[in-house]
Amino acid sequence: MFKLSAVKYKDILVINKLEINENKITCIVGKSGSGKTTLIKLLNNMISIDSGSIKFMGQEITEYNPIQLRREILMLPQNPVIFPGTIKDNFTKTLEYTENELKDEKHYLGLLKKVDLKQGLNTDTEKLSGGEKQRLALARVLLLEPQILLLDEPSSALDEATEEFIIQMVVNYIKEQNGTLVMITHSKKIADKYGEVIISLNNGKIENIENRR
Repeated sequence: MFKLSAVKYKDILVINKLEINENKITCIVGKSGSGKTTLIKLLNNMISIDSGSIKFMGQEITEYNPIQLRREILMLPQNPVIFPGTIKDNFTKTLEYTENELKDEKHYLGLLKKVDLKQGLNTDTEKLSGGEKQRLALARVLLLEPQILLLDEPSSALDEATEEFIIQMVVNYIKEQNGTLVMITHSKKIADKYGEVIISLNNGKIENIENRR
């Protein structure tokens, strides 16, 4: 699905060769500053390489319309932007910005249940904690029914029990959709449990790739 060759980005990332296959749960691990976030930002052309080649489905990623590409390859950053207003506003604005039809409130409530967010649709987002905002952002992503999902530390603001719940839910969703998940995680436990492929980065280079299943 993704094929990287001779990729260089500033002095942050150097990847000679890397393939990330579709319909897999790929975990990216490594110390802070090892280039993990840079790597997944390159995968949906949020940032551009200085040299080399990144192909998506056999075509250079730069040849895709960036907006359309990011609608197909959805990314949830570590510190997502939450729209001002209510939780419901966040759902409706997400659908409006991506030119999708609005859903009914029952659908939104189902998503809140999926991510274990107990606040109501009329709750002002300013009242949400960091972990609650992270779960709302994940619910907005699931609203768009992604086939390819990039997650940057999706559970960094969550306690261990909630982290396990959220990651299990996302993995189940991706498998049900026969989709693809590329996830940065700080947790070796999470990577070992869910990762079908584990990519280890160190100082901007690939240290190891482990194919587990």
